[in-house]
Amino acid sequence: MNRDPAERLSPDRAWPVAILGATGAVGQTFVRLLARHPWFRVAEVAASERSVGRRYGDAVRWLEGELPEEIARLQVLTCDPAEVRSPLVFSALDSSVAGSVEESFARAGALVFSNAKNHRMDPDVPLLIAEVNPSHRHLIAEQRRRRGWSGGIVTNPNCAATVAAMALAPLHERFGVRAVTAFTMQAVSGAGYPGVPSLDILANVIPYIADEEEKVERELRKLLGDLRDHSVVPADFAVSAHCNRVPTEHGHMVCMSVRLDSECQPADVITALCEWHGAEESRRLPSAPRPPIVYRAEPDRPQTRRDVWAGGGMSVTVGRVRSDPSGGIKLVALGHNTYRGAAGCSILNAELLVADQSPAGA
Repeated sequence: MNRDPAERLSPDRAWPVAILGATGAVGQTFVRLLARHPWFRVAEVAASERSVGRRYGDAVRWLEGELPEEIARLQVLTCDPAEVRSPLVFSALDSSVAGSVEESFARAGALVFSNAKNHRMDPDVPLLIAEVNPSHRHLIAEQRRRRGWSGGIVTNPNCAATVAAMALAPLHERFGVRAVTAFTMQAVSGAGYPGVPSLDILANVIPYIADEEEKVERELRKLLGDLRDHSVVPADFAVSAHCNRVPTEHGHMVCMSVRLDSECQPADVITALCEWHGAEESRRLPSAPRPPIVYRAEPDRPQTRRDVWAGGGMSVTVGRVRSDPSGGIKLVALGHNTYRGAAGCSILNAELLVADQSPAGA
């Protein structure tokens, strides 16, 4: 199969895609979201050695909804570009193995859309949210030039950073962000499956998630930074994050105090949130939620149980916008961690790059 993405990517026909780490929780979310996708067709699934050679339906412990029969019949392959031949590869691999595997696929000519942390902060790798910083996708050309491969790696952010960035983007565009303090309440599904032991999380809050605070603090600045001279100049604001695991199934909530460069009232912030529709390039993509931000005026919203599925799990819900006595404003943002924050973000990024190849996608 010709793997040259520049020649082959087009939304005019369903494109074969592969899922690496397909049996895990995020891999299964990829399967659910791609099962009826108008541009992409799941052609290959790959996983660890214990699953290789088995039917996907027999190898996976399916967690939610019905497993599509056409995908259940697929044979599980090894995570090796000599065996997995699709030009688009969605990686749900754990960071312990993702780095070198994803690089091998990029060298072989595939475009890899990664959920892992390994390459997010590489200067030539896009850390991408289609609505927030689509221009950063142009780093792919620099990545290919530097590394001498024909494929590429595109990353999506940490799931909590994604929720925060979606809420902050319209404020940074309109008022400028000077400093952010963020407190997260993160669902157990963010730890994968089986995730957190039940006796640790039931009726409990765990005020520590390994590496999470560091990811939020550095990734937000790259996401909201500017692309200049083939690299991203991080946004010039400070971020302080406190990350907590809470006993909810899906949905990461982020409570933020934000200092802004321009003086404004809560009403001005609410207007900015409601008027923001994301970058123009993202608005006609199949997975793009409409609107990307849902504002809730009720004093007790957003709530995980009521709001996590806004926009089919792809919108971020923002509420409790109010003045902060220390200066600036306070708000609460909520997003689905495996849809908006993981698999769905990767799929939206892939749609963005595919749309570049054909006017039909834009």
